[in-house]
Amino acid sequence: MGEGGSRLGSASRAALSEGGDLARNIAAFAPRSAQQDLAVAVADAFDRRGMLLAEAGTGTGKTFAYLVPAILSGLKTIVSTGTRALQDQLYHRDLPRVRDALGIGLKTALLKGRANYLCHYRLEQAKGEGRFHSREMAGQFQRIVAWAGRTRMGDLAELETLPDDSPLLPMVTSTTDNCLGSECPFFSECFVVQARQRAQAADLVVVNHHLLLADLALKQEGFGEILPGAQAFVVDEAHQLPELAGQFFGEALSARPLVELARDALAECKQASGALAVLQEPTRALEQSVRGLRAAMDELPVRGTRRRAAEDASVEAAIDGLLQTLRDLHAALLPLREAAPGFDSCTARAKEFENRLRRWRDEGSDEAVEGVDASDEATDTDAGSEPPDDRGPLSADDAPSVLWYELTARGFRLSRTPLDVAGPLAQHRARSQAAWVFTSATLAIGGRFEHYAIKLGLKDPATLLAPSPFDWPTQALCYLPGGLPEPAARHYTDSIVEAIKPVLEASAGRAFVLFASHRALREAAQLLRDGPWPLFVQGEAPRSLLLERFRASGNGVLLGAASFREGVDVAGDALSVVVIDKLPFAAPDDPVFEARLEAIRRSGGNPFRDEQLPQAVIALKQGAGRLIRSETDRGVLVLCDPRLLGKSYGRVFMDSLPPLPKTRKLEDVQAFFAPESSVQVDDEAGAMKVHQ
Repeated sequence: MGEGGSRLGSASRAALSEGGDLARNIAAFAPRSAQQDLAVAVADAFDRRGMLLAEAGTGTGKTFAYLVPAILSGLKTIVSTGTRALQDQLYHRDLPRVRDALGIGLKTALLKGRANYLCHYRLEQAKGEGRFHSREMAGQFQRIVAWAGRTRMGDLAELETLPDDSPLLPMVTSTTDNCLGSECPFFSECFVVQARQRAQAADLVVVNHHLLLADLALKQEGFGEILPGAQAFVVDEAHQLPELAGQFFGEALSARPLVELARDALAECKQASGALAVLQEPTRALEQSVRGLRAAMDELPVRGTRRRAAEDASVEAAIDGLLQTLRDLHAALLPLREAAPGFDSCTARAKEFENRLRRWRDEGSDEAVEGVDASDEATDTDAGSEPPDDRGPLSADDAPSVLWYELTARGFRLSRTPLDVAGPLAQHRARSQAAWVFTSATLAIGGRFEHYAIKLGLKDPATLLAPSPFDWPTQALCYLPGGLPEPAARHYTDSIVEAIKPVLEASAGRAFVLFASHRALREAAQLLRDGPWPLFVQGEAPRSLLLERFRASGNGVLLGAASFREGVDVAGDALSVVVIDKLPFAAPDDPVFEARLEAIRRSGGNPFRDEQLPQAVIALKQGAGRLIRSETDRGVLVLCDPRLLGKSYGRVFMDSLPPLPKTRKLEDVQAFFAPESSVQVDDEAGAMKVHQ
């Protein structure tokens, strides 16, 4: 490390040490050596403009560990995090505290995807439409109009009563497809433009992974002119990046933008006499053919390959019909391009969608590999921008990719996903000539980083394992119930519920139970419905509301599936048990994942060892990480899957967990929750000493 490296590293360590700036200025701050080590490693990466992969165990305080060197370095830094909620927390809570404690007047900015900002033009268009299905929706729209007159930032998160999935959102926000750019009559007061300008002028910008990837993939999400100036990137929750990157380096077309194109074209007719007569029929035909394709796909599995869709003649006919209606609409729009501001954009969109649909239809005949993207959460818009905005051009032509579709309740999504994103990610990093820090509580598998280094295209990065500072032997216990059947057994969920009931009795509820499938979740909810504990089930209320009610209940049992693995942060007594029903191997019905495994097989690798096992280990670590959230938390992790002890690979999972004592005895769990007991488990014998 050169002189500069030692200076930033030393200053960062000092700021986080006993008697340093943070200890003096932040009331609850407690110095931690792992946090200081991480800050020094980040500082070193900043100085070298190098790469760092760092796993920071729960409770390390990784946010402060990277914010301190970022602020002290004076480098223009982009911090990217997993979701909008984390982005808001980082920007509004953590960043101001560290900045003020260090006493450095740093210019900061928060930038979200354009789907988070009010669009003045779209709001004006929606005013005259009367497209509100209910009085409640009309009332909600009026609240947006009133707020629009007073907001400074235009960030829809300010409207706390507006649900994330409100049908009003696409009516009052723009997409890269329908934005009019500098042609827009409201361009001078555009909130997206203003947010970008603030980000351009800032020293430290907080974004989310969707925005970062959209920019790397040159998707014009609204950020391209800022990234080139960044000298350092910190990617928090970095374990999510490879999966998300596949969506951005690919291409997709979904039902909603097609329907919006038809409606936008009609809305523009108000400003051009005679246009309605020309466009009424082609726009109606487009909406009809979108519905027709969705209806034709009704008999298909929820997710499948392009080849699977091609086996159904009615689906192929519906795709051809949709293609024709897009051509017809494009032809009708061409002569109207000058007649109103939005017609030019509608014309371009009709052409672009036609091209995307044609590519998806035609490339299926000779595609390189077939296979679908792992999680049904992959396009979860909570990740902060719109889901990847379905935009071309295809940027990974030379890489093998998968053509596949996914159905939602009323829509569809036709995707092309590259199987490997390491190449494009490495190219973009090289071009940036910046420092890159990737950090998360879950990156290492059995203490090693190769899996993520390969996925992210990193060659020989610096690595750091910053262990959790919690006192695992006294704060926690891992219980592996005996006598359970193999996970494939039909009565597996019944057996799980029977095995955890005595644990829930010992802990008086206060549990979070994670299921590998939605079916198991529903079965367990049925079996626990009459229990003495208030039950909170994913899907029965919005996530944030469920968590709030669970916290408030004091003795609740929260049931969740895979998407609840991350972001459940309940410190204190309200959550004292985490149960995991089975090892979280990815679902086999998943075309992208399947294709990835097939590609590994073909290149002579071992799909289980190289992909399925590492992915499941990270997912298990995420679930287990919900248990202990602070130095005073106590809790029991219940791992039900008998394969943990019965299969040789079980050891990889156990070695990747924090160093918590293990037991197979229910009595140890009961003693752990007995009043006033501090418990020690002899890990090998499973014997137990209780001190009253």
